[in-house]
Parts: sequence; structure tokens; C-alpha cells
Amino acid sequence: MSEQHYSVVIVGGGAAGVSTANNMIRKNSSIDIALIDASEKHYYQPGFTTIGGGAYTLKKATKNQVDIINPEVNWIKEFAESFQPDDNKITLKSGAVVSYDYLVVCPGLQLDFNKVDGLVDTLGKNGVCSNYSVDFVEYTWETLQKVESGNILFTQPPMPIKCAGAPQKIMYLAADRFRKKGISDKVNVEFFNAGPSMFGVPFFAKALTKVIVDYGITTNFGHNLVAIDGEAKTATFETSDADGQKSTVTKDFDMIHVTPPQSAPDFIKSSPLANEGGWVDVNQFTLQHNKFANIFGLGDVTSTANAKTAAAVRKQVPVVVDNILKLMESKDLVEGYDGYGSCPLTTSLSTVMLAEFSYGGKVTPSFPFLDPRTNSRLWWLGKIIGFPLLYWQIMIRGIRFDIPHKASYVKKLTEEDG
Repeated sequence: MSEQHYSVVIVGGGAAGVSTANNMIRKNSSIDIALIDASEKHYYQPGFTTIGGGAYTLKKATKNQVDIINPEVNWIKEFAESFQPDDNKITLKSGAVVSYDYLVVCPGLQLDFNKVDGLVDTLGKNGVCSNYSVDFVEYTWETLQKVESGNILFTQPPMPIKCAGAPQKIMYLAADRFRKKGISDKVNVEFFNAGPSMFGVPFFAKALTKVIVDYGITTNFGHNLVAIDGEAKTATFETSDADGQKSTVTKDFDMIHVTPPQSAPDFIKSSPLANEGGWVDVNQFTLQHNKFANIFGLGDVTSTANAKTAAAVRKQVPVVVDNILKLMESKDLVEGYDGYGSCPLTTSLSTVMLAEFSYGGKVTPSFPFLDPRTNSRLWWLGKIIGFPLLYWQIMIRGIRFDIPHKASYVKKLTEEDG
């Protein structure tokens, strides 16, 4: 089987891969670029929360991959299977070999539904929902509409996961639906989080606690979903006491929204590119691989400590593209990524709290005219209209769009808040 060679090869056709390919071809159309991904459809995943909440549609969140990849990019409709970085080669599932001068690795992460006992067998029926899967996101809305009373549960597994705010976003949309339907007193909404708090950034965690109290939602921290019985409608959680002794708690449900455990794809975990945790091992500022200088990683699959969101990808793409171009010219790399991520937290069917932050939980809003802890109608319009438009028309097309962070403003807010 003949070997194909390209100057730049990109593994992964999600937000990171397509944006990188399209941006690089805009910067230098003479570069021979290949994108490896067999998926025919491309999904606007930030819209999955609102699809499950009945405020958006899967049709709006879906485009054909062929329509968004620049025609000058060589699209290889296969999946990568293994890496041979010492030889600058990739082996595809078909057995074909692709070689490269520079490699960009961004296949996203995988949803480990199988790590929750019984979940695979009952997902998409018996009131068991998950917005994280394109196959089941519409079932969330279907189920939500039928709720009249009972126990409605929402789960969050241990980090890292993509869009760490998503497990609670759908909960707020559901709670607001119940309120508007006049059945809030007939439903018991509970949040089971494997973590210790509402959000990893204390600045926003405190504000979200107020949202929780307003809806009358019960929170259960340190509770990790380990098993589910759809027919019996029971969910089992593992928890630990102060001495570290583990025990299980079983809860009845009428509807449950499950956020599955997540990890790097198996073919990444078993590759020479992975660190001990299975993630692509890159420098958190340059996004260059820590062992192989001609390899870069971005998006959800990397070892960087940022939130795994599309907003992070938007900031990472220019860093990867520019640093590859610098390597081509034998110039020094730029430490251009500061860990920025953004999470538009849907706190109701008409408001969003726009959480923006960088490495170390540093709060970095792009729009200092509004306290970022505000539940804003403006950001709801952004979530439903503005952000999808920016995604499809700007980011995915490889057009750069940036607004500087205003960290000094947040420092003032934090001091005022005590």
C-alpha cells in the first residue's frame, strides 16, 4: 500500500481540527495539509444543552463536514489508529500509512458510558438521558416535556470532562421549565456531583450556589454515579466519608440526566504521544508536544489544565498555527495560550452567566461593562443566536476573532466581594 505524505497532517475533524486546517490554509495556501477524520457530519456541541432543554434544535447544530472544510485541504475520510512519531508517520485503520513534516493531534475525547454499570443498556429509554451524545440529546427534551412530578436527578462525574458546566446547565433549564409549568412543588430536583463544589472557579461557584437555592435544588457533592437500573429506575452512587471509607447510596428517579465519565480516546492512551493520564502531552503555553518538537496538540485531548470548551479551541488555534509556521521558518515559538476557556452557564430559559477564566482559575471577562456573575438576557441571546453564528461563520471557517481579557476589572470585583 502506497504511503501518502503531507507537510501538515491534522488528526481529528471536530472544532479544533477543522478550525486549524482552515486557519492554516488562510495563512499560507501553499502548505500541503491533510485532515484525517471519517465523520461525515459536524456538530455544534455547545448547542447540545439547549437542544436537551427544548430551546434549540439538532438540525441547527448540524452541518455536513464537506461543507465546512476548505476544499484546498486534503480530507482523508478515515480514522487514525496508531502513531509512529520517531518516523513521522501515522497508520490508519485501513492499514494505509500517512507521513508528515508536522502533526496536529486533536481528536477530542471519548464518552465512557460503559464505565457506569447498566448505563449503556438503558440510555435513551426509561427516563435515562444524556445531552452529551448526539444519539440521545433529543430524548432529553422528549422526556423533560412529560415530567409532571417525581425525582429528577442530574449527575456529574470526576473531572476532566468537556464543558464542565453542562451537567448543571440542563438542570437549570429543566428547573425553569418546571417553574413555568407550575409543578416546582411536585418535583424533587437533585444534583449529584463527584466533585466538591458547584464549579471549579470559586468566583462563579458562589454565584451558582444562589441559583441553586433559588430553584430549591438539593446538592450532593462527593457522589459519583457507578450504576443505573433503568427498569427499576434506581441510580447508585459511590461516596466517601471523612475517613475515606467508601459506601454506596441508591436513589430512585423518574428522570435522570447522566453526564458520562470521559477520557482521552483509547488510540491516544496507547500511543507514544500520551502522558501517564492518557492525554496528549503538550506544553501548556505553546501547545507543542513535550517530546516530539514537530507535533502539536489542542482541544479536549491535551494535557493542558484549561476547561475543555470550544472557546478554548478558539484561543488555541492561532497559537498552534503560528507556532508551526514559526518552526517552518526556524523561528522561536510563542507562548501564546494562557489557558482561556469560557462557559456560558444557562441559568434559566432566558438568562446566561458568562463564565470566562484562564489557568489557575483566574477570571478573565471579555466584556467588563457587565459583572460576569450576572444572569444576563444579553448572553442568552448570545447563547442561542450570537455564539452559534460566530462558530459557523468565523471560528470554523478559520477566521481569527479575538477580544482581550480584562483581568484587572475582575480583581476589583473580587476585592469588593471580599
